[in-house]
Amino acid sequence: MPASQPRSRARDRNNVLNRAEFLSLNQPLKGNQESRSSGRKQSGQAGAAGAQNSHPKERRQSQQLPEEDCMQLNPSFKGIAFNSLLAIDICMSKRLGVCANRASSWGGARSMINLLGITGHGIPWIAGTLICLVKSSTLAGQEVLMNLLLALLLDIVIVAGLQKLAKRKGPYDVNPGLLDYLTMDTYAFPAGHASRVAMLSKFFLNHLVLAIPLRILLVLWALCVGFSRVMIGRHHITDVLSGFVFGYLQFRLVESIWMSSNTCQMLISIW
Repeated sequence: MPASQPRSRARDRNNVLNRAEFLSLNQPLKGNQESRSSGRKQSGQAGAAGAQNSHPKERRQSQQLPEEDCMQLNPSFKGIAFNSLLAIDICMSKRLGVCANRASSWGGARSMINLLGITGHGIPWIAGTLICLVKSSTLAGQEVLMNLLLALLLDIVIVAGLQKLAKRKGPYDVNPGLLDYLTMDTYAFPAGHASRVAMLSKFFLNHLVLAIPLRILLVLWALCVGFSRVMIGRHHITDVLSGFVFGYLQFRLVESIWMSSNTCQMLISIW
């Protein structure tokens, strides 16, 4: 045993790695381990944070995409009802457009239907009102005619503005006439003829003393002129119905701003 101890000591001396300057090579570096462990922790934390940050985005996308798909595949009840009514309106308007062109089933009556539509045009009514205003000699007649002229001008302005906003085209590709361009009645919604005849019929029923047969004929004339625009393919059914509603509202507007006799006389004297 005593001989073996000097031998082991000699081996330790001969081993270069056991020297003091090389002892650090045999021991693991604490700094490196700590840096590696801290790096792993930081990378793990960064990965977890990235996963947490990316997780809400993925959740939002996963939440948004199915909702958008559901909205496209399963529209709301209001959207279904509106689209169904719109499809029915277009289909019925195309079927009632029997005078849309010469090749239609009632193509031979197109000229007569156009003539009926001219009776509800704005230009003949404005010209006729001006002629009657010049020839009128009573204050009451001039008052009624001046307010009628105001109503006709308001109708053109309001309908033209609404048509420019809606820009809805008719069921058939029918070009507007020259008189339509003069009154800026180039689009389908609302129907200018329908609004005008509704306003005129209500105006005459309120301010003229007419017999019952004439009142019935006046209402029938307004209905025929309005739906004649559907027959020639210029307007949809809803365009005509909305035109009737706007015509009544225009009448109520004129009644609310009714010009007195003195105001009418002042405007006539200036003119």
